[in-house]
Amino acid sequence: MIKIYSTPVCPYCQMAKDFFTDKGLEYEELDVSVDEKARDEMIQKTGQLGVPVIEIDGKFIIGFNREEIERILKD
Repeated sequence: MIKIYSTPVCPYCQMAKDFFTDKGLEYEELDVSVDEKARDEMIQKTGQLGVPVIEIDGKFIIGFNREEIERILKD
């Protein structure tokens, strides 16, 4: 399962979502600008305040790192 913690104005969030869409991957988007629970969850799990934070099967990627995403998806 893929989750992306994002905001509507984040260009790297959009790049990540476009990447998942182009690859035909389903993901759950959590807009931390309006979803307080999701924001708190993201901070608790990662200590990060910035977005995107991507969670793939319990592994976290901070920012849009295409190579790291592809590596985790292959595992």
